[in-house]
Amino acid sequence: MMYAIFLLKGLAVTISVALIAIVLSFIIGSVLGVIRYYKIPVLSRVIGFVIDVIRNLPLLLIIFFSYFAIPQFTGIRMTAFGAAILALTIFESAMLSEVIRAGLVAVPKGQMEAGLSTGLSRIETVRIIIVPQAYKMMIPAIVSQFISLIKDTSLAIIISLPDFMHQAQIIYGENSNYVIPMFVVLAVGYFIVCYALSLLSRNLERRLDTSKARL
Repeated sequence: MMYAIFLLKGLAVTISVALIAIVLSFIIGSVLGVIRYYKIPVLSRVIGFVIDVIRNLPLLLIIFFSYFAIPQFTGIRMTAFGAAILALTIFESAMLSEVIRAGLVAVPKGQMEAGLSTGLSRIETVRIIIVPQAYKMMIPAIVSQFISLIKDTSLAIIISLPDFMHQAQIIYGENSNYVIPMFVVLAVGYFIVCYALSLLSRNLERRLDTSKARL
């Protein structure tokens, strides 16, 4: 019973870190994706370069940088919880920005022309017509990224974040007889959380299809 509570506390930390990072990365990734879609001179290229750099770095390195390097450069002390959120948000924002940019580009150009012909401005057309269609197409890819993010929280074990993986490691570190049981518990725990997110995305897709059919 004591071990169960210990593991549940770790799972709560994992879910908390993942949810905060998901919300932040979705917002930041959306903004960056839209900027790249607009192809704003200089700004889009600079953002594109930074995104390419981040996407090609190991997440483990970004976690190390967030926890050890940022405090040295800024003087701001980072907790393991804060560093994990920062690293995951930075990495996932870069990944999502490309998903979102590609989704916006995938919307037929005729949609933009149709919106402009009705008197809408370019920004209004993107917001009202392009973005809703693009996000509907992007749901599977975005959810896939979020699922990866949830699993990637386990990498924060290197900075001693007391998450699900860390708590399990402590348990089987104290008693080697629990090594296999803990791996099974970890597998089941991560599967339940990730599968629940998958079901949620499928339900959202069905609702969007139903709403579109009614229209």
